[in-house]
Amino acid sequence: MNRTLLVIRLAFWVLCVVGGWLVAYTIKEWDDYRWLAMIVGALIGALVVLVDVLLKGFSLRGLSAMTFGLGVGALIAWLISTSPLLEEGDPQVIYLVRLTLFLVCTYLGTVIALRGRDEFNLVIPYVRFVPHEVDVPLIVVDTSALIDGRIARVCETQFLGAALVIPTFVLNELQQVADSPDPLKQARGRRGLEVLNELRRIKHLDIRIHQSEITRRQDLEAKLVFLAQSMRAKLLTTDQNLAKMAQFHGVSWLNLHSLEKALRPEIVIGESIEVDLAKPGKDEGQAVGYLPDGSMVVVNHARAMIGRRVTAEITGVLPTAGGKMIFANLLGESGVS
Repeated sequence: MNRTLLVIRLAFWVLCVVGGWLVAYTIKEWDDYRWLAMIVGALIGALVVLVDVLLKGFSLRGLSAMTFGLGVGALIAWLISTSPLLEEGDPQVIYLVRLTLFLVCTYLGTVIALRGRDEFNLVIPYVRFVPHEVDVPLIVVDTSALIDGRIARVCETQFLGAALVIPTFVLNELQQVADSPDPLKQARGRRGLEVLNELRRIKHLDIRIHQSEITRRQDLEAKLVFLAQSMRAKLLTTDQNLAKMAQFHGVSWLNLHSLEKALRPEIVIGESIEVDLAKPGKDEGQAVGYLPDGSMVVVNHARAMIGRRVTAEITGVLPTAGGKMIFANLLGESGVS
């Protein structure tokens, strides 16, 4: 892409130089100034290319917002100019007032539209040439939810009947974390990118990339809450601080930790469970294993079965600060882990 742009810019500059020479060639009085005309053409071409380079981060969405702002500003200036306020008076003064109104109103309209281009995109969704289905519930996804990874497994079950909205600044932050020199952050970022690819491979899942940028890292959380609030969407995150901010602004948020707790099966005394025994227990003959949700299971008379998967009958449940401690009696083997 960069090479293609370089070739296009070079070709345009050459055309400007040739254009300057042709202008001097067609006008006989300028025959003695052909080199000067070529220099002027080269300078004009270089100036246009420089403007193109400076507008590198200017997107189509920004252009559409600027056009909308220019139109609104011109309309306001025209309405004021044709009002009874400017019907009588010195024609020269009226002309200057109308010119000033046009310049001021178009400038303010353009600046306001560019500053609020996210709101503009929400007010007129077809600016992105993609119609937004208003009836489809939306969920704005945070970086922490992508790094967490469980969102992909939840979406695969088709229990999540909503479209996922992923802002571009979330993708940019995820890429920055993946490129971090810190090995831990780098691993988290790459995990988030892998989860994103897993989401894209889910055929029934509706994923929408929302074109939105931030100027400062500190504005990321506020921008996420603003997008969710503006789009009447829920916010999916594992960040407790972001969740509190969303709750303060009246934005509904989804917590994967709460979902996991809600899906944990109830432990009933007398029920049989299968558990992998990992280590000896404190008392003689006991062995300890763990359930998928992290609950510790202490099985009596099972120390000889350490390293195997056994079936045990629950005899008691003790709530602790770290979860539940389950006591069980060995019933028999159900396989080797």
